[in-house]
Amino acid sequence: MLKVIVRATLLALISTHLLHATYILKNDLLKIEAVQLIEDMGAELQEKTGVNVYLIATNEHFPERFNLVEYSSIYEDNLSKPYVLFVFAPFATITKKSKARGRIGIIPSSDDVRALYNYDDVRDAGINIVAIKDSNTQEDKFNIAILQTYSELADNIAAAKGIKLEKTIPDEMGTMVSILRVLVYSGTLILLWIFIFRPLWIRMKNDRA
Repeated sequence: MLKVIVRATLLALISTHLLHATYILKNDLLKIEAVQLIEDMGAELQEKTGVNVYLIATNEHFPERFNLVEYSSIYEDNLSKPYVLFVFAPFATITKKSKARGRIGIIPSSDDVRALYNYDDVRDAGINIVAIKDSNTQEDKFNIAILQTYSELADNIAAAKGIKLEKTIPDEMGTMVSILRVLVYSGTLILLWIFIFRPLWIRMKNDRA
């Protein structure tokens, strides 16, 4: 009985937050704490830059090649220009053959808005978190990925306008991934030196002698 009461209370709280949500158009994935963080970042960005960043976090299983732009048009009445619409769909099919899933859509209201952020950096902020293998649950990974992508997008837009935001989240995961890549590349170079280039160098040195 207690579990039922707690669940009902949480659902009521989440529903209340979503009724007053400005920047979250659909939420199938976010915890209540993450909802508030998104709203705080969105409000600060809009206040300081005039740009709105909206979020659709959906658990829908979109088919391969599903058009996210057409899908987003059903929310058109809730969008105020200038804006960027961020769609996070982790269960969307990328290709049937590979069975790969998970798509991120970043849809600007104009080319001028598109020029305010780096698409690859924003997209990778979320993909890197979902892809990395760690002890976090799938739900937690989705929440972290959404928050980090939204934060990266907001920071990009603010930086393009020469503004610093206070409520965004440092990209610690991105930094960690970059460090891991450097270590992997360094390790590869070391192995190449030990097993290929060094023996060749020694052989050439001996031949000259």
